[in-house]
Parts: sequence; structure tokens; C-alpha cells
Amino acid sequence: MKGNSPFSNNRYTTGNASTEAGKLKTIEDLPGPSLATTLYWLFVKDYALKRHALQVEHKRLYGPIWRSKVGPYDLVNVASPELIAQVIKQEGRYPVRVELPHWKEYRDLRGQAYGLKGPEWYRIRSVLNPKMLKIREVSAYASIIHEVVGDLLQRVELLRLRSKDQTTVADVSSELYKFGFEGISSILFETRLGCLQQEIPKETLRFISAVDEMLTLSDIVIIFPRWSYNILPYWKRFIKAWDDIYDVAQKLINKRVAEIAAQQQGGEAVEGMYLTHLLSSDKLSRAEVYISVTELLLGGVDTTSNTLSWTLYHLARDSRVQERLYSEVNSVCPGGRQPTTDDLKRMPYLKAVIKETLRLYPVVPGNGRFTTENEVVVDNYWFPKRTQFHLCHYAASHDKAEFPDPEVFMPERWLRGGTTRYQHHPYSFIPFGVGVRACVGKRVAELEMYFALSRLMQHYKVLPEDSAHVVEPKTRTLLIPGQPINLRFLPRA
Repeated sequence: MKGNSPFSNNRYTTGNASTEAGKLKTIEDLPGPSLATTLYWLFVKDYALKRHALQVEHKRLYGPIWRSKVGPYDLVNVASPELIAQVIKQEGRYPVRVELPHWKEYRDLRGQAYGLKGPEWYRIRSVLNPKMLKIREVSAYASIIHEVVGDLLQRVELLRLRSKDQTTVADVSSELYKFGFEGISSILFETRLGCLQQEIPKETLRFISAVDEMLTLSDIVIIFPRWSYNILPYWKRFIKAWDDIYDVAQKLINKRVAEIAAQQQGGEAVEGMYLTHLLSSDKLSRAEVYISVTELLLGGVDTTSNTLSWTLYHLARDSRVQERLYSEVNSVCPGGRQPTTDDLKRMPYLKAVIKETLRLYPVVPGNGRFTTENEVVVDNYWFPKRTQFHLCHYAASHDKAEFPDPEVFMPERWLRGGTTRYQHHPYSFIPFGVGVRACVGKRVAELEMYFALSRLMQHYKVLPEDSAHVVEPKTRTLLIPGQPINLRFLPRA
């Protein structure tokens, strides 16, 4: 961190920041690009779909903290782990995320602006967390996840045999997106949607298409001012996509409600998993269940699919890493035995591979925070309540001071006791967030990725279709592959 610490000499107290003359600067003193310069970077220098990389460029130009204006936002960008930690540790009891204005507009339009902050958010989160974040509870989902992984393996086998060379699966990300969708849906809705079937059900296709449409249009709509929403066609399509998402989700939840009612009328004991827990808790209204489950779905699909896509991409290009991973999986689960949650405890390299992928390609490259409870001091700058911070996770995890050779895929850097393990600041790598605002679905996403990757390694050696073809990431609300990832799957003897 540059300069003297703002926490020294009693100049700062959490929740009551003082601004003694000449000692603390303000937002007006921050360096940063003008609005015109930002637009130049986005649309002339072609960073509109590379906003993750723009974090790195702006950090190089302006340092670890700078100001920028993007659309309706006046942001304080924070791009070093030390400063990210300072922001998070001053958030107060009820951290508030910066909600995308067009998402909020939809919520307001449909009367769904509920529990996003303060005690209401905390109440809802306390109901959602236990069945998702406790390892013992999440382990109960293992059989469901393995069932979906089995369908993924069948899908890979079918697609590769259909290809001209009988090895290639085109656009792996698309197939893993269906896997991620099926996996999280089977837990959240307690039913299978058929995403990996040869003939995907019509309603499931509508669900998948609506989520993809909403995320794609989200990046377009945010560019335009609110007054233009009813003029441009994008807004109507954006609303339609959200409506379809909630319509299908509500039908699935209502189906489970009817099943529970029938069980109760028949005098049967009501048994179930996550959705049953939420519906039976009497702590959430039906509307809160609808919205909470839908949000969990949106957060879970891309984490699993994108991370697995990038992992397979790098394994295909690095035979040494792939064979070391295969050797570990095979030694713990010989003969192709399905791994259990206990087996995963003996697979440090598997976990290191996933960690390294998430470091290189954080699903959420930047995270917004809105200070509401406290004034905040970060790196000798004082900020009032209601300041919007942008935590630049991509820039932090690509900092060579934290991770030598940051662009190199090196899982060994995460292994304990290894010669290549580096000490890094804990806030340089927080792919699932930290604290009370951490990702609810973290444990489930990890379990899906560990089981899917280990079983794919048991069955196939993965090679690139074209070793010279380099796939770069792009920002579409989330960080995704910029081009299709085509891979060859060769059965292991």
C-alpha cells in the first residue's frame, strides 16, 4: 500500500471517519479517466468486451485506487488485495452490493424489490445459508450430482462419436453450461430438467435460452440511459427474458408445493432436499422463495460451466498437468470408482487445478459494494456513506507481486510444501467473495466441479482440436470464453 496507513496515529475509527485537514484526501483527489476517456477505451480501443483486462490497464496507469464513471455509476475502483481488504472490513453488519440499475428496474417493474439489504437481507440469508454452506449438508447432494455427471459423460461420448474424427466435442462450454444448469436445478428444484438429453424438453429450452438472453442483453442495456428503455428493442427483450426465467422457476416451485401438499394430505412424512427445506421453514414467503431460488440458479450455472470449460482448455494444452491430475484421481479412486466427498480430501492437486483456473478466470471479475453504514477510509482517502466501490478481483489475482508469472497456468502454486507455492495476500484471491456476502452456492459449485473433472479424467485424455488456437476471455456481465472451445476426448485404456 502506498503512503502512510490511514489507520495510524488515531486518525481513523471505523464507523466515524475523521478528516483532519491535510491528512486525508477525498474522492475528488483520486486519479482516473474522464468519461470521454473511458468511452475511448471501451469503444475505440475495443475494451467493451474486455473490461476485465481494462482493470489491469487502469491499475497500471493510475495505481491501485482510481475513480471512473461508467453509465450511471461514479465508481471508486480498488485493485490491490490490501485495499480490497480495507473496503470489505469496513462494510458493517449488512454489506450492500451495487445492484445493476436495469436489474433493479425490472424488480421495481414487477414488484420484486425485496430483502436486498439491511436486516431483511440478513433474515433471508440466514435461511438460505445452512443447507448450502455447511459441508455436511452439501455432502447429501453427492448422489444427485453424480447422477448428473453420469449424464454429462454419456453426452460427451455421444457427441464425440458423432464427430467426423469420432473424438471432437465442439463448443465444450455449451455442453458444460447445460451440465451446470442441470446440476444446480436438480438441487434447487428437486427435479431433473433434461438439459443433457438428446431431445431437451421445450420448457427447459425456454429456461436455458431466457437466462442466456438476459445475461447477453444485460451488457447492452446498461450502456443506455433509463429514458431510452422504452424506445429501444433491447429493453423489451430483456424484460421478456426475465419474465420467462421467473415463469419457469415458479412453475417448478409450485410443482413441489403441490407434491408436499399431497404428501401431507396422505399422511406421509414430507421428505426432500433444499427446496423442501425452504418451503417448510415458514421463515420465507412464497415470493421470497421464488426470487431466492432463481437468484441462486443464476449464480450457480456460470460458475460451474465456465470454470470447467477453462480447466479442460488448459489441461488439453498441458499434458504434464493433465497426467499428474489423472494419476492423483486414479490413485485415490482406482478402477474408475466414483469419488466420494471423503475421497476429495485426498485430492489436493484436483483442488489446486480448480483454484488456479478460478485465479486466471474469476467468474465475477469485479464486484460492487455500496457503503451505507459507515464512512470509509481507504489508502489515505476518506469516503462518505453511499460511496460505490468496485472491487477489481481480476486485477488483484493477476498481480505479479502476488502471483509470479500471473498469466501462466500453474496449479502447483497452491500446493502446500511445494517449492512453487507462493505466499499471497488472502484478498488477492476471493473467487466466491468473503464474509457474510460470500457466495451461497460455493460448496455446491465446488462439489460439481470436483466430481465432474475427476470423472472426466478417469474416462478421457483431453487434447485440443487445434493447439495453435488461443481462446481469450471476454466480459459478458461474467467472464466467459470469447470463442468456442473445441476439444478432443480420447478414451483411456
